[in-house]
Amino acid sequence: MKSLYFFLMCFGVGWAQHADYAVAAIPAALRENANAVVRLEEIRINVSSRSAVTIKTLRIVTVFNEAGVAYVGAKEDRDVKSMNATVYNELGVELKKFKRKDFKEEAISESSIITDSKITYLDFTPTQYPFTIVYESEVADGNTGFLPAWFPVAMSAASVESASVSVTCAPNLGFKFKENNLTGFEVTKEDKPNGVKFTIQNVAALKSEQYSPSFLKVVPHVLFGLEKFSYEGINGEAADWKNFGKWVENSLIAGTTELPQDAKDNIIALVGNEKDPMKKARMVYDYVQGKTRYVSIDIGVGGWKPMKVADVHRLGYGDCKALTNYTMALLAVVGVPSYYCLIYADTEKLSLDEDFVSMQANHATLAIPDGDKLRWAECTSQTSPFDYQANFTDDRLALVIKPEGGQIVRTIAYPAKENSQVSKATYAIMPDGKLSGHIEIKTKGTQYDSREQISRKSSTDQSNYYKEYFLQINNLKLERINLHNDKLQPEFTEKLSVSALAYATLNGNRLMFAPNAFNQFTSVPQRYRSRVNAVEIDRGFYDEDEFTITIPEGFTLEAKPKDMELSDVFGKYNVAYQVIDPNHIVYKRTLLINEGNYPASDYEKFRKFCEQIAKADNAKCVLIKT
Repeated sequence: MKSLYFFLMCFGVGWAQHADYAVAAIPAALRENANAVVRLEEIRINVSSRSAVTIKTLRIVTVFNEAGVAYVGAKEDRDVKSMNATVYNELGVELKKFKRKDFKEEAISESSIITDSKITYLDFTPTQYPFTIVYESEVADGNTGFLPAWFPVAMSAASVESASVSVTCAPNLGFKFKENNLTGFEVTKEDKPNGVKFTIQNVAALKSEQYSPSFLKVVPHVLFGLEKFSYEGINGEAADWKNFGKWVENSLIAGTTELPQDAKDNIIALVGNEKDPMKKARMVYDYVQGKTRYVSIDIGVGGWKPMKVADVHRLGYGDCKALTNYTMALLAVVGVPSYYCLIYADTEKLSLDEDFVSMQANHATLAIPDGDKLRWAECTSQTSPFDYQANFTDDRLALVIKPEGGQIVRTIAYPAKENSQVSKATYAIMPDGKLSGHIEIKTKGTQYDSREQISRKSSTDQSNYYKEYFLQINNLKLERINLHNDKLQPEFTEKLSVSALAYATLNGNRLMFAPNAFNQFTSVPQRYRSRVNAVEIDRGFYDEDEFTITIPEGFTLEAKPKDMELSDVFGKYNVAYQVIDPNHIVYKRTLLINEGNYPASDYEKFRKFCEQIAKADNAKCVLIKT
C-alpha cells in the first residue's frame, strides 16, 4: 500500500536559479554533523480538480559523503512531465548535465511483488565529494487521495538552509492540512486563496541517538489532504472516519467477497459442529495460513482495493488486503463476523492520525469481535499465532471498517510484565573450569516474537544462534536442543543441554566465574557528551532467572557478589545469591524495563542504570581449592 507519509524525492521546473553552489558558502552551523545540506527546496502542488494534481519541485543539495547520497536519490512513481539535473563540484563549477532522456524508467519488480507501477530515477554514481546537485522536475497524477506530505527534514544528519511548500487547490474539494512539530523551528506560514505556503530555514542536522523517539514524532512536517478526492477513478470522501470507512467498504471491498461453492463446502466441513465463535475463528485462521502465501500486489487500484476472494482461493496467494478479505469471507460462511482493518504496520509504533482523515495506512489486517474485545488475525503470516500483534501492529490506532462505517480503535498493547522471559537452569562447574548443565527458557509477549523463529532454523543455524546468544560462554557446545511452540498461549519453550570448556577461569588454586551464565544484560547505551533527543523506550520487558549451581568437589565458596536491588522510573533489578549447602548456590535475578518517554536530561541516568545492571550481571564468584 502507498503511505500518506510519502517522501517526495524528485524535483520540479520553472525557476531561474542563480545561487552560489560553492560549498564554502554554506554556514558553518549547517555543516556540523551533516552528511548533506539542502541548500534550497521549493515544492509547488496544484490540485486543479478532484482528479488532477501537478507537483513542481526544485531541489539543490550538497552532499559531503557516501551516506549523504541517500538524501538526494531521485525516484518518482508519478507521471513525469519533465526532469533534469546538473552536478557541480566543491567550488560550484558545473561537472555534468542530465536531461529527461538520461533518467531511467523501469517497472518495479521484486520476487514478491506483482505490479504495473513504474519508477523514473537518476542512476548517478558520484566520483568525488563534496558535490552539489540541482534537480528540477514536474510530475502529474490523477490520484488526489495521496497529496504528498511536506517533510523538509527527511532524515537525520542532513541540514536545511531553506525549504518551502506551496499548495493551491480548486475550491469545493475541502482542502485541509495539519501541522506537526513546527514549534522550535524557523517556520513561516502564509495563507493563500484556496491554499497555503510553509517555509522553513536554518535547520541544523538532527543527531541520530540511541533510544530516540520515532522520527515522525520530532521532525517538522505538514500533512495535506482533500475531503473530496479521487483514487484510480473512484471518487472518495474523507470528511470523517465514519464516511471514509463507508467509502472503503462500498467502493473498494464491495464486489470482491463472493466465494466459490467448493471454498464454502471446505470451510463448513472443517468447522464441523463447533459452536464457539473464537474456536471457529482459530480454525479458519489456521486453514488460511496453511493454504495461502503472501505476495504483494499493486496493479490498478491494487494499492488499496483487494483482489477477489475467489481468485485468492484458486491461486493460493494474495497481498495483505486480499488475504484479509479472504479470511473475512470464510469466517462469514461459518457465522463469525469480522472487520476489515487498515493500519500502519511497522516495528515502530506508528498510529493513524486520528485528527486527520485521509488515506494513511500501509497494511490491512482483520479484527474479530469477541464480546467487548477485538481479536486480531494477521492473515499475511504463515506462522504468527491467532490474536497476536507484537512488534508489528501492536499498540497503535487503526481504522476498523464496520457495517456502520469506519471507527478508530487501538490495537493490543503488551505491558512490560507480559513480555516475559523466564529461565531456569542447573549447571555444574568442574575442577578444570568446564561448565555442564541444562536450561529451560520460556518466552511470552514481545519476547515470544523474537524467539519462536528459532524453531524454523536448520540445526546448524540453531547451534550458531545459541553460540551468538550465549556469547559470554566461550567454547559453547550444544548437546541437545528441544523446542516447543505453543501458539495457543502463545509461549515458546527452549530446553537445552550445554557444555563449555574453561567457562570458569582457573588461577592457581582458585576458580572464578560469573553465576549468570545464560542471561547477562549487555545493552549498555552509548555515552553522549551532550544528549539532544528525548529518550523513548518503546517496549518494556521482564526477565526472571533462577540458576542452581553445583560447586566441584574439593572446592569451597570463597567469595560471592553482594545481593543488589535497583529501582528507578526506568525499571527494577534484583539479584540474590543463596548458599543452599557447601556444594550448591542458587542465583536468582529479576529485571523489569519499563516502556516510557523521558527528557533528554534523563538519558545519562538511564545509561548508568543499564551500566549497573550489566556490571552486576557479570559479577564473579570465587571458589578456592581446599
